[in-house]
Amino acid sequence: MTEYRASFDADVTFSNGGGLQVQGFRLDLPGPQPASEELAGLFVSHLGLLMVDQVRLSNIEVFAEAHKGSRGGPAATGATASESRRLVDLSHPIEAGMTTYPGLPGPEISRFVSRADSRQRYAEGTEFAIDRITMVGNTGTYVDSPYHRYEGGVDLAGLPLTSLADLPIVVVRLTGSRERGVTAQTLAPYPVSGAAVLLHTGWDRHWRTDTYGSAAPFLTEDGARFLTDAGARLVGIDSVNIDSTDGGERPAHSILLGAGIPVLEHLTNLGELPVHGARLHAVPAPVRDFGTFPVRAYALI
Repeated sequence: MTEYRASFDADVTFSNGGGLQVQGFRLDLPGPQPASEELAGLFVSHLGLLMVDQVRLSNIEVFAEAHKGSRGGPAATGATASESRRLVDLSHPIEAGMTTYPGLPGPEISRFVSRADSRQRYAEGTEFAIDRITMVGNTGTYVDSPYHRYEGGVDLAGLPLTSLADLPIVVVRLTGSRERGVTAQTLAPYPVSGAAVLLHTGWDRHWRTDTYGSAAPFLTEDGARFLTDAGARLVGIDSVNIDSTDGGERPAHSILLGAGIPVLEHLTNLGELPVHGARLHAVPAPVRDFGTFPVRAYALI
């Protein structure tokens, strides 16, 4: 079977500043006629480049030659060598009246049975409080099921635990980026197959402020398609929405949930996680005919 390689010049700019130029770079190809976007993605993956803004290729030549071996991305690093493991809370606490998403009501918390009233029902010295909460599903840190976007889609009760619990985490570092949108090119260096891909934008620093709901980072349409095609199991973000809220379109929700990939929004503390090696647990209550519900998301490092 004939194998192919390419030679080209590349000019790379990064979303956090700076650039890289190479001449006469050679790379293994999957076939004889790669699109320029595919070649740029292979180049970024091979070098393990992060926070890439643009890649401009020139002087491209494709030729038959045996493959020399190309890296698919940065090598995964395991968990710490320490025998003890650490838990990291990735969820925001829920409080009465708080705003999670602009325009949606905050939760109302009240007592259904007070401790004083409960004393009449139990033995002396025994008392309980039974609390009540009224809230929309999109409260705090929550997971979206396909039912949230699609009538007839899998609801919270139908989500398999294998899509929510004990998932290997890949953290995509985006803090300091000058671009709001997370693109396929940015994601290309990361080995996301079978992983919970968590987009660490740092936007959680604005939680419960007016800034949190405007001009926030998001996953682009081509980024969502890349993660779907690459086999991501779950996608999360520490921002107000996985999509841009500038208009009415929601391509990331549509693509991910259409592929059965749960979406986890309003995460926090992603900066405490390694890029690789942690495990995610983010399981909601199994409510039927319901699309979205809060989770106590946490990572085991």
